[in-house]
Amino acid sequence: MTAVVHANGLSKRYGTTAALDSVNLNIEPGRIVGLVGPNGAGKTTALKAILGLTEFDGELSVLGLDPRTHRYQLMQQVCFIADVAVLPRWLRVSEAVDFVAGVHPRFSREKCQALLARTKLKPTQRVRELSKGMIVQLHLALVMAIDAKLLVLDEPTLGLDILYRKEFYQNLLNDYFDEQKTIIVTTHQIEEVEHILTDLLFIRDGKIVLDATMDQVGERFAEVMVNPDKADAARALKPIYERQIFGKSIFLFDGIDRARLAELGELHKPSVADLFVATMKGTYS
Repeated sequence: MTAVVHANGLSKRYGTTAALDSVNLNIEPGRIVGLVGPNGAGKTTALKAILGLTEFDGELSVLGLDPRTHRYQLMQQVCFIADVAVLPRWLRVSEAVDFVAGVHPRFSREKCQALLARTKLKPTQRVRELSKGMIVQLHLALVMAIDAKLLVLDEPTLGLDILYRKEFYQNLLNDYFDEQKTIIVTTHQIEEVEHILTDLLFIRDGKIVLDATMDQVGERFAEVMVNPDKADAARALKPIYERQIFGKSIFLFDGIDRARLAELGELHKPSVADLFVATMKGTYS
């Protein structure tokens, strides 16, 4: 099976700063991949490279194409939603539909109209009359009506309230995603996408520091809530992170035998947010 995204030694520098530092990765079809990292880690640069929006060094293939030399062909199979609305404020909803129908060969007007019918958007409304949530609904309807193989989401729900955010991801799963499509999503609201992800990529200082399926994450990492009398024994196993709660210590372990950990206390599966904090400790110091 050909990887949707294949990178080998992918690098990008801005002056003396390495935004991407010899990144290697493979993203297979039919996956929902969370690309997660602190501000300035290289997430947006990676997405720009995948979308053919920036030069880079090393090898990068997206749907079998080089984004630098075959961007036109690539964009017929790729869609992109960013946190910043790119729709002109004077544009009417109906005109946005007409425009995409006229420029994209894989756009389905019927599917777009069906998606819009489930919202409060009116064909005559202009973008400037819409709330941010409604603009995202419009943008999502336009994008989901395109039969693209790769969907790239860069902080797609930034600034939206929780109802719009939940609706966004629910629509994404129910109306767009299937085994033929692949989604790459970056977000700071990790806890809201954890349940939809199949794969997890952590990026820090331009390097991939974690590349695993969600099943592998569950098998590899474990949290243990430990009473004070067993804290030293837990520390002897070299946890990657420790935090305190209600007078007990919670330790996060990587690759330690579960039976051994169970002797120390209560075992839990760590959340992606807790794993992120543990992996990125020291980033802001």
